[in-house]
Amino acid sequence: MKTRLHILTFLLLSPFFVITVNGQSTKEQNNTKNKITMENTIEKPGNPYYSNTDKSKLKVSNAEWKKVLPEDVYDVTRNADTERPFTGKYWNTDEKGTYYCAACGNKLFRSGAKFSSSCGWPSFFEQENKSSVVYKTDNSLGMERIEALCGRCDGHLGHLFDDGPEPTGKRYCMNSIALDFIPDVKR
Repeated sequence: MKTRLHILTFLLLSPFFVITVNGQSTKEQNNTKNKITMENTIEKPGNPYYSNTDKSKLKVSNAEWKKVLPEDVYDVTRNADTERPFTGKYWNTDEKGTYYCAACGNKLFRSGAKFSSSCGWPSFFEQENKSSVVYKTDNSLGMERIEALCGRCDGHLGHLFDDGPEPTGKRYCMNSIALDFIPDVKR
């Protein structure tokens, strides 16, 4: 009896002891209460290529994109147009959530990587993952820049510069019109 009491006392005082209730530890239950869930779907019925979850590379002609994208989204993502500074819907927001490609729905950036650069366009210091944004040299307008493209549909998003904050020192200068945003939902 004394041995059982010592074992029970040891277990109760042990830092490895976790009480389980309804199949979840109390630690897990507390984390569940504070968990933020991302809604990962935007409905675009006229665009069969749009998905917030499909990561497969798209090979779609510009003629097809022209049929399924709004004109302003097409002009920026397919023709590398640029919206005027300080006019886009995301240049000066700090809401928590996730940014997706407005053409294909590919996950691009989290709001934690967004910063105020005062350039007039939404700026990020880090992409969501290594394949979410790809790059190519852009020699237009008599300048040498790095064009940032969606890693799924190759749509023009903006440009990448080396004047961003730590830890990366990068500034992904994006067009708001090329982005969709889903705010975090607390559950």
